[in-house]
Amino acid sequence: MTMEISLRRRVVNVLMLSLSGLCTVLAVSVLFFILGYLLVHGVRSLSFAFFTHLPKPSGETGGGMANAIVGSGKVLLLAVLIGVPLGFLAGVFLAEYSNKAFASLIRYTVDLLNGVPSIVIGIVGYALVVLPMKHFSALAGGVALGIMMIPIAVRTTEEFLRSVPNSLREGAMALGATKAKTIFTVVVPAAISGLISGMMLNLARVAGETAPLLFTALGNMFWSKGWLQPIATLPVMIYNYALAPQEDLHQQAWAAGFVLLTLVLVINITARLIIARGPSSSRR
Repeated sequence: MTMEISLRRRVVNVLMLSLSGLCTVLAVSVLFFILGYLLVHGVRSLSFAFFTHLPKPSGETGGGMANAIVGSGKVLLLAVLIGVPLGFLAGVFLAEYSNKAFASLIRYTVDLLNGVPSIVIGIVGYALVVLPMKHFSALAGGVALGIMMIPIAVRTTEEFLRSVPNSLREGAMALGATKAKTIFTVVVPAAISGLISGMMLNLARVAGETAPLLFTALGNMFWSKGWLQPIATLPVMIYNYALAPQEDLHQQAWAAGFVLLTLVLVINITARLIIARGPSSSRR
């Protein structure tokens, strides 16, 4: 009887281990399939002109997406400047100041905001910025993506600050530091590697969003000066080119997709390296 139970356990163990390994291989294979597919279809369209030239008029072949690359950078910069400070300060408040009941309410609200579809965020950005200004703009796109960054910035900040040992807080306050000074000179520096990596992963998440930008930044086939004009971005250009009938535009869409995915992967890998080099200690 004991041998039968032991044999059954070994069989179940081998079966579940094999199933877990198979699922792991399948999950990783999806990523490599996407990368390989983009590599095959997109790299052949990459050239120096792709990164330095503007799109050609309809009916002409060639050109590039220099304006979209710069435009994506400008919109993401605005999103970081809007979403990260708000999310960081809210996370500091939740981790260091709020009471349990109020913190639970805020966390629930933040989680709800994180689950709002991106197209709804785009409509909100359209109502808040585009309608009052009466035109699309880089600012509107930055506001929409910034709103999307807030919930993850809040939860990331809260979790990493809570992982800092209480002994550091107690030591600083025992030396006469105020609570605010303790937070910003002791606690935040102790968690800085996690905070930076979390914000980078947050940026990678919104970098490929298309729906909010369709309602806010719209697009532009030329250079956009300043922050108050419609602006080209890589996700929107990919969307527009993928729907176009010309094969040349399809190839440029693949190339842009490869560039965008490479950017997201670089951000993710850099964030992981930062976490590996300086993880925060667990709270005692």
